[in-house]
Formats: sequence, C-alpha cells, structure tokens
Amino acid sequence: MYDAASSRYDSMTYRRCGKSGLKLPAVSLGLWHNFSGVDTLENAREMLLGAFDIGVTHFDLANNYGPPPGSAEATFGTILKQDLASYRDELIISSKAGYLMWPGPYGEWGSRKYLVASLDQSLKRMGLEYVDIFYHHRPDPDTPLEETMQALDYIVRSGRALYVGISSYRADRTREAAAMLKELGTPCLIHQPSYSMFNRWTEDDGLYDALADVGMGSIVFSPLAQGMLTNKYLKGVPGDSRAAKPHGFLKKEALTEGKLAQIGELDKLASDRGQTLAQMAIAWVLRQPQITSALIGASRLAQVKDCVGALDNLEFTAEELTRIDAICGR
Repeated sequence: MYDAASSRYDSMTYRRCGKSGLKLPAVSLGLWHNFSGVDTLENAREMLLGAFDIGVTHFDLANNYGPPPGSAEATFGTILKQDLASYRDELIISSKAGYLMWPGPYGEWGSRKYLVASLDQSLKRMGLEYVDIFYHHRPDPDTPLEETMQALDYIVRSGRALYVGISSYRADRTREAAAMLKELGTPCLIHQPSYSMFNRWTEDDGLYDALADVGMGSIVFSPLAQGMLTNKYLKGVPGDSRAAKPHGFLKKEALTEGKLAQIGELDKLASDRGQTLAQMAIAWVLRQPQITSALIGASRLAQVKDCVGALDNLEFTAEELTRIDAICGR
C-alpha cells in the first residue's frame, strides 16, 4: 500500500496547463498500447503503479483504446479499483471520443449524442463518476463545430468531466473551438496533437501560436514517433515491439534504411548529451513553451522510468537543435 507521506512527487516536474489552475506532470502515461484485452494485466498494473510512484499523476485513455475497443479503460478501471481508488484525488484521468466505437450512424465523430453516450460508457468501464479531462478526439468534417463544443460544455456542466479539450485540430479550428467554449463559459483547457522530431505538422500549421493566443495548454502524443525515437530499432525489429504486432499502429515498412540511418545519428547525438534517444526526444518536445506535457506509451516500467529521466536535462544548445533539424531533413 502506498504511503501518504511518500516523496513520489519530489522528482517530477509539474507544469501549469495554459492559463488554467491545473498542473500536469511533464511526462504523462498513455494507455493507447499495452493495456488492452490482449495484453497482460500484471504488466499493466506494474507500469501504472510504478509510474505513480515516481510522480506520473496523469493517465490518458480513449474509448477506442484496445483491442478490443474499450478494453484499455476496463483494464484501467480494474487496477484503479484494486490499487488506486483511495488516491483518486491525486490523479488526472482523461478519456476521449471521436473514433468508431459501435455500429450505426451514432457511433463515431462529434455529435452531441455520440459524445455524451460514449463518455457514459467510458465512465462505466472505469468505475468513475467523472473524468478530469474529456477530449473530442478528432475534428468532424460534417457535424457543426458549435454542436460539438456545446456537447463539451454540457459534459462539464453535467459533472461528467472537470475540464474539456480537443485533439488533432488545426490552428484555425482550434481558435474557433476555443472562442465558442469561452462564450459558453467552459474554457478549452488543452489540445492533444501528435508531435515529434519526425512529425512537425504543428510547427508548420502555427498551432503553438494559436495555443499561446487563446491561453490553452497542450499535451503531445507520440513524442517518440511510435517508438522509432528509441534505441529499440537500432538493430532490427524486436519480436515484442509495436512494429511486430499485427494490431500495432507502427508498421515495419516505416522503418526504411533512410529512417534507420536518421535514428542512428540521433542516437549518437543523444549519447553525446548523456541521454538515451528517448530522453532526448522527450526533452526536445518539452522545449516548446506551449507544451505542458509529453504523453508517452510504454510496454514495461523500465521504459517509463527512462522517459522520466529526460527531465534531468531539458536544455539544448543552438548547435544541437540545428543538428537535429539537419538529421531530420528540416
């Protein structure tokens, strides 16, 4: 059992999320992979409890995380009930809805019906009365943005979530969404985009300028480029890696000779900095002042601990940043 007087928070850095009163750990744990119904419960439990022990207070989920969809939330709910229920007020738990969850016309995207129904299902799977953050998971090209934002406002006012956010919205739509929610009286707390050395769309889109202008925080997913920005693939594709799994998002075809050469060069630079490649990749995304937290995935606790070690060295020289851009073809 955990000690209430534990110093678990001493080694973690917490950052204020935009202009809100909420702080997030600089490194948060996502349950996109390795917490599903096809994974081992004991390994998931070890990662969650071990992460909490070193100050990772934010656990990020979504309705469709699996396989099968929903199973990551069910796994988290089991571990929460068994081990972390008494620490609920020390945790930030988030979920999302936007991708396909059930058949028919109401099982995905951004309608009020779908978002509210999906969150109710998520709360039931996790055994929660509310989530701390609820996101619209992806932009909906057909549902009016006003309806989606009104649904997020309702979700907060109904007590289902304390805060709301958006994910993968471009800068212009982010500004529109933030303005709508502000008018409704429920600020948009946070944006969750993908971002890494290999994925710079947020820079090209001007998203960080938009976040600064509207006072929104951000948490970036895939800062390790689905595991490519680690030393895992320097000598091939391990059997237990994401690229080797049939249900994994990263495919072997992405690990081209050119990409592996880039990874090797970045690994050398990280070594010169006294870091692992994963640590340098996380430090690199956290250099952006509008980024509140880096959202990592992991297959074992040692990887979580390695990623948190990035916080020991977050500074980059201008020469290092230039070298990273050159390696990545920027």
